[in-house]
Amino acid sequence: MNASSAIKKSISRVKRAASMVLLAISLVACGGGGIPQTTDAGQQLRPLPEAFKVREAVAYSPYRTSSRDTETITKAMIEEDLSLLIKAGIGLIRLFDSSDAVAEQVLEVIRDKNLDLKVMLGMWIATDADSSNQAEIARGIALAKAYTSTVLAVSVGNETLVSWTAHPQQAAQLARYIQTVRTAVTQPVTTDENWAVLAKQSSEQDATEVIRSIDFVAMHTYPLIDTVYNPNLWNWRQTEVAAENRAQAMMDAAIKRAKFEYNAVKSQLNALGLSRMPVVVGETGWKAVASGNETQRAHPVNQKMYVDRLKAWKQSGEGPATLVYFEAFDEPWKGADDKWGLFNVNRQARCAVQGLSSDFVAEAGSCDLALATYYTPVENNGTITSNRYTVYADAVTSGEARPRVGPVLNAWESGTTAEAVSVNNAGSNDGPNSLQIKPKPLVWGWGMTFAISENPDDLSQFDSETARLNFSIKTTYPGKIEVGFLTGTAADSSLYDVYLVLESGQYGYENNGQWQQVSIPIQQIKASGAKAFGMENSPAAVLDLTKVTNPFVIADRFGKTGKTSSSQVPIELDSVYWSK
Repeated sequence: MNASSAIKKSISRVKRAASMVLLAISLVACGGGGIPQTTDAGQQLRPLPEAFKVREAVAYSPYRTSSRDTETITKAMIEEDLSLLIKAGIGLIRLFDSSDAVAEQVLEVIRDKNLDLKVMLGMWIATDADSSNQAEIARGIALAKAYTSTVLAVSVGNETLVSWTAHPQQAAQLARYIQTVRTAVTQPVTTDENWAVLAKQSSEQDATEVIRSIDFVAMHTYPLIDTVYNPNLWNWRQTEVAAENRAQAMMDAAIKRAKFEYNAVKSQLNALGLSRMPVVVGETGWKAVASGNETQRAHPVNQKMYVDRLKAWKQSGEGPATLVYFEAFDEPWKGADDKWGLFNVNRQARCAVQGLSSDFVAEAGSCDLALATYYTPVENNGTITSNRYTVYADAVTSGEARPRVGPVLNAWESGTTAEAVSVNNAGSNDGPNSLQIKPKPLVWGWGMTFAISENPDDLSQFDSETARLNFSIKTTYPGKIEVGFLTGTAADSSLYDVYLVLESGQYGYENNGQWQQVSIPIQQIKASGAKAFGMENSPAAVLDLTKVTNPFVIADRFGKTGKTSSSQVPIELDSVYWSK
C-alpha cells in the first residue's frame, strides 16, 4: 500500500469516527495538543505553534473563472499556485473550507510535492443547515487528524455572526460546533469573525460564548470596505493634506484604523479575563482595482503601501501574532468583491510582491509611488443651460452642449458584463456610425454606462415636466431592458441609480430589429430612482441632477426586469441626448 492509499484509508476511518462524535456533541472545551496555557479567567488555551506565528500568511482559493460552481480544480492548478506563493515568501495558507475539491487536494499536493507550507484549515458553516454543517465538520476533523504536521490550526466558520451577513448564525450554535471540533482534534481551534463582533460593538450579538470556546482570536479588519459602507468612519479622504501627500496620508490612516480595531478586540478580551488569548488578523487586505465603488482608493500601488504597513506593524512586536493577507489571487466569480489578489487571475504578480522573485511575470503598469491614487473633491462643470445635451451622436446640432471630455463606455463588474464597439449604421439618421452593445451577462444580468471621465455635469435645468431622455435603438433583444442615468460618485458614497424598466411598446421602443426613436420624460425615469448597489445605507446617496456622472445607462438586471436569464443579442444605439 502506498502512502497516498494509506492516508485515504485513514481519512475514511477518521470520517466514520468523526461522524460518531457528532451524534453526541460534547461540551468539553479543552483537549489535546501542546501544553495548554491558562488564562486569567481560568480558561485553558492550546498554544499557537511557533511556525504559525513566524510564517507569512495568505488566504488561498484556486478558482479562476466566473463560475465557481462549475469549475474543475486540478492538482496541477494548485501546484502552480502554491509554487508562486512559496516564491513570494508565503509559508502559511488559510483555506476557507474542508471540501474534497479544494482542501483535500491542497493538502495532498503539499504532501506529495513535499512543499514547505503549513495550513490553517477552515470549516464552512452555514445558518440553518445543520446536516451540511455536520458533514463539513466531519470532513474537517478527518483532514486535521490525517495531516497533523501540516494543519497547524482549525477555523470553524467564516463571518457567521456579524450582523451584515445574509443570515447570521446564533452564537450558542456556533460555540457547539467549535466545541465538537475541539474535542476531536489536537490543533488550536478558532472561528474567523469580523472585528465588530469580537469587540462587542453595540450593533452585534454577544459572542462571549464563542470566544470562551476558542484557543485564539482570528479577527477580520477591512478599512477599505468601511470607506464604502460607512464612508465617514475614518478619515480616508485626507482633504486637509496637500494632494501630493494625500495617498500616503490615506494609507497611514488606513493602518491606524486597523490598529484601532485590533486594540478594540484586545480590550474586550481583557474585559472577559482573556488577556493571554492570542489574536491574529485572519483577514485584511486592499484592492488593486476598484471593482465595488472603491475609486480613488483601490490601486496596485496603494495595495503595496497597505501590505508594507501591515508588515511593519507585525514586525514592531506590538501587533497581532500573525496577519493573514486577503488574498493570494483574484477570483472573478466574486464579481464586485474581486481584485484583492497579490496576483491577478492570470497569475501575474502585482506591485506588492513583484520584487520577491525574478521568476514572476509582472502585471503591466508601473509601481512608482507617485501613481498611488487618492481622493479628489468632486466639482461639477457648471450648469448646462443649452436646450440639448448630447451624450453620443455623430451629427452636431447647433446650440447643443456635450460633456467636456467624451463619455467613457464602462461595463459593470470591471468591464466584464458587456462590450461596446463602433459599427456602420444604416437608417439611424445620425451620421455613419452607431454603437453596438454586446451583453455578456452574469447570473444577475449586465450593464453598460456612458461615464463622464472628468467632473460631473450639472443637468438640473432638465428637471422639468417637458425634459426628456432620447435615443435611437435597433435590436431584437428579448424582454425588458433598463435605461436611464446615474448621479453621484463612489468616492463620496453618493451613487444613485435612476433607471426605468422599458418594455416593447413604451415611449417609442420596439424590439423588432428596426431603428426606433425613443423619448422618455425625465420625470418618469426619476420616479424609478434608488440608491445604488453598496450605497443602501449611505445618507449621501440621493438623486442630484447637479452631479450627473453617467448621463446614459443601459442594462438588464434580472431582479428588475423579471428574468431568470438573459440573452447576448446585441443592441445598437445612436443619437443619445437630453432635451428640455
